[in-house]
Amino acid sequence: MPKGTDVTTTRKHRRLSSDADTRRCTDIRERLPDVLNPTPLVRLNRIEVASRMETFVKLEWMSPFGSIKDRTARFLVAGLAERGELADHQVIEASSGNTAIALAALGALDGFRVTTTIPDGVPDEKKIVLRMLVAEVWETPDDVCPVDHPKDGAIALARSLLVSDESYVMADQYENLDNIKAHYETTGPEIWAQTEGQVRWFLAGLGTTGTLTGVGRFLKEQNPSIRIIGVEPGPGHRIPGMKNFDEAKTPGIADWSVIDEIIRVNDEPAYETTKRLWREEALMVGPSTGAVVAAIEQLDPSPNDVAVAISADSGLKYTSYFRDILGNEGIPRT
Repeated sequence: MPKGTDVTTTRKHRRLSSDADTRRCTDIRERLPDVLNPTPLVRLNRIEVASRMETFVKLEWMSPFGSIKDRTARFLVAGLAERGELADHQVIEASSGNTAIALAALGALDGFRVTTTIPDGVPDEKKIVLRMLVAEVWETPDDVCPVDHPKDGAIALARSLLVSDESYVMADQYENLDNIKAHYETTGPEIWAQTEGQVRWFLAGLGTTGTLTGVGRFLKEQNPSIRIIGVEPGPGHRIPGMKNFDEAKTPGIADWSVIDEIIRVNDEPAYETTKRLWREEALMVGPSTGAVVAAIEQLDPSPNDVAVAISADSGLKYTSYFRDILGNEGIPRT
C-alpha cells in the first residue's frame, strides 16, 4: 500500500449478514427458540426437590420477548399470515400478558397492531411493557364473564370485540392448533435432544394447554413411558398465566390423552418455592415456575429419573407481586 494511503478508502464495504458463529442477527426473530437455538436447561442442585431425581428447569424467559409464549406467538402469526387473515387487520387476543407481549413485539417488526384484553389483576409491569410496544390494553374484570366460567372475562371480552369490529382478527391461543404445533415442533424436540433422550418426567402449568399437549405428543412418540404432568393452581389463585379449570373453561386444544396426571399446587407453596429458586439457585423466575417445581414433591420418581420443568417467564415482570410475597420479611442491611 502506498505511503500515506487511507485504509478506509481501499477497503470495500461489505454488508454484514446473519452469522450463527458470531451470534450476529439481522433481526431479533432469529433468536426465537428452536432445535438449533434452544432455551437452556439448568439443573437444580440445592432445593429439596433436586434430591428426588435429576431435575432441570427449562428457562423460557431467555427467549427474546421474555417467555414461553414467544414460541406460541411466532406460530400463531405465521398461521394467520399463511391463511391470509393478517392482511389489513389488527390482532386481538385475550392474554395474561406474555402472549400479548410476544404478539406486540412481532407486530412491531411486521407492521400490524395488537389489542389485548387482560385480567385487571395482572401485574402493572406487564401492562407497561405492552404499552411500550404500542399495544392497546383493555383491562378486564372477571365479572364480565358468565357465572359458570368466572375467570374467563378477558376471553369473553376479546370475542365480543371480534364480533363487533371487522378490523380485528383473533390469534385465539386457547383454540388455535398452531399453539400445539409450536411446542410439538420446537419445545418437545429441544427437550428430547437436550436430555439425550433420558427425560422421564415433564411438568408444565395448566393454561392454554398448548405446551402440555404439544410437548406431550412429541415426547410420547419417542417414549410412551414418559410421564406428562399438568400443574393446576387452586381456586381463587394469584398465579398469572395459570388456570384452574373449576373456574375457567377448558381450552379446545387440550388433549387429555397425553397428560398423565394433574397436580394441584396452591399459592403459598408456589410462592415459597419461587423464593427458594431465587435464593438458593439464583434463578429469577416467575410465580408459575414456583408452582411447577413445587409439584415435584408429589411425584414418585426413581432416583435416576430425569425431569424437565418449564419456567415460563422471568420474575422481573412480577416485582409488584413479590412485594406482597415478601410481606414484613426483613431485608438485610449492607
